[in-house]
Parts: sequence; structure tokens; C-alpha cells
Amino acid sequence: MTTLTEADAVDGLRDALGLLKDREQVAERLLASSAKHSFDPDKELDWDAPFEDGKWFWPPELVSLYGTPLWKRMGEEQRILLSQHEAAALASLGIWFELILMQLLVRHIYDKAATSAHVRYALTEIEDECRHSKMFARLISRGDAPWYPVSRAHQNLGRLFKTISTTPGSFTATLLGEEVLDWMQRLTFPDERVQTLVRGVTRIHVVEEARHVRYAREELRRQMITAPRWSQEFTRVTSGEFARIFSIAFVNPEVYTNAGLDRAEAVAQVRASGHRREVMQNGSKKLTAFLDDIGVLRGVGRRLWKASGLLA
Repeated sequence: MTTLTEADAVDGLRDALGLLKDREQVAERLLASSAKHSFDPDKELDWDAPFEDGKWFWPPELVSLYGTPLWKRMGEEQRILLSQHEAAALASLGIWFELILMQLLVRHIYDKAATSAHVRYALTEIEDECRHSKMFARLISRGDAPWYPVSRAHQNLGRLFKTISTTPGSFTATLLGEEVLDWMQRLTFPDERVQTLVRGVTRIHVVEEARHVRYAREELRRQMITAPRWSQEFTRVTSGEFARIFSIAFVNPEVYTNAGLDRAEAVAQVRASGHRREVMQNGSKKLTAFLDDIGVLRGVGRRLWKASGLLA
């Protein structure tokens, strides 16, 4: 198989989704959008307003135990408490993921022309992610729930992934971390049952992450055509393994203990929950369809994605 150059990739080449777009034109449009629709969370959100009594911190249907026998035994106050801890755990996961993403973006642009729009947009995205991480940290600090770090094993796997990831692997992982949470946040920010501050945080994140998803999708399409065959195959396997890790890390089991629940019982019921499986697969559906179209979900990688529970 002949490896195509990046110049070839924009010269009439197409994948299953159509003609590839010019990298600089995509970046210029994203830079223009960033100039018009970027936010400073410290100024945009009212961090001093008290939380509203009886409101959720995450839509109840997205709370991991929703619909389980344990959920049905819980009172409303304990359910809301669990939603607060899960929101804090997801914000903590988001910080972990965004720290990885920022490092991968720096690696991606390290040897590229700093004057290009493509690199300027990557730097703009890194700015966005810095603000998002600070915003998530402030949201956690604002409430009574703690910071929920990922396990030591997952921290070390993240270090390994950052070291060995190829460029297409990096963008596949980027999309995994962004699109599942984005789907949930799009349900959260218009939901009036949810705390105003949480809705404000998710609204900012959704608006700015839409650009990040576009950038990553267009670059991944390019990489899956221009990268060497070994890199494409490596991406399929590593993305499947990252999907498996992501699905495990998505809810920190410590939230159940801190909400006054039996941890082992809660974990077992979440794993057996058809509703939870449906939520995670719905959150991944647009992403897995896209990855399937561009040739990522093949072979061992596809089996790993299925094992993660994110692919039906």
C-alpha cells in the first residue's frame, strides 16, 4: 500500500464521507468562530450564587444508577446527592482527559509551521482547554463533593498512551473523550431541573467543544488516509483499548460510598443495567458511526470497542 502525502490528501482525495477539506481553510473558519464565541467562565458565570434546593447536579436519567433496584429504594434527597458526586467525578475525569489532550496537541504541532492557521487553531484549542479545566476545578470546589482522581493504574496508562500514541490515535482518543460527554452535556444545559451553575458550565463547554470536535474529525479523516498502514492498524487497537479504559473510568465507584450506598452492590447493579448500557451507547453512537465510516473500527480494535460497551 502506498502512503499518501498530506498534499495529496487535499488534492481531490476522498473517503467514505466525501472530499477531504483543506486543513488551512478548516482552521481559518474555526479561528473566526473562536473569535466570536469564546467565553471566560470566571466572568460569565455567577459563582457566588447559592445552589438551589431540590435541583439536580446532573439529569437523573444520566445518573449511573437510574432505573436500577437500588435507585428505586433511594429517596429523592439521596438521588440528588449521588448526582452531585457523579457531576464532580465527571468534572474530575474531564480535567484528567483535557490534560492528556493538551499534551497530545502540543506533540501534534511540535514540528509544524507555527505561522499556519492549523497550528494557531491548535494553540487556541489549548487555551480553551485550559479554561475548561479551571472551570471544572472551580465547579468541584464550589460544592460539597470532593475531587475524584482516576485510579493510579489509569494515571499510568494515560502516561503510557501519551508516550506511544500516533497522531491518528491521539485524535481518535480526543473524539472519544469529547463526544460522549458532549452528548450528555447537550441534554444537561437546557434542563431546568438541573442547577443553574452546572447548566452554565455545560453550555460553555458544549459551544467551545463543537469546534474541537470539528478540528479533530477533519484531522483524523486526513490521518486515516495519509498515515502508514502500521499507524492505521496501531490506531485501531489503541483506540479500542482507550475506549475500554474510558468506559471503566467514566464513573468513579467512590461516588457510591460518598453518597451513603453500598459500593459493591451499586457497581454490580450499574454493570447489569440495560438503561446505563443504552445511555453510554447512545452517547457514543455518532462517534462510532463516524469511526466506522473512516475505517477505525476494524479487526481487534472493533472487538475492543464492543468489549468497552460503547459499541452495540
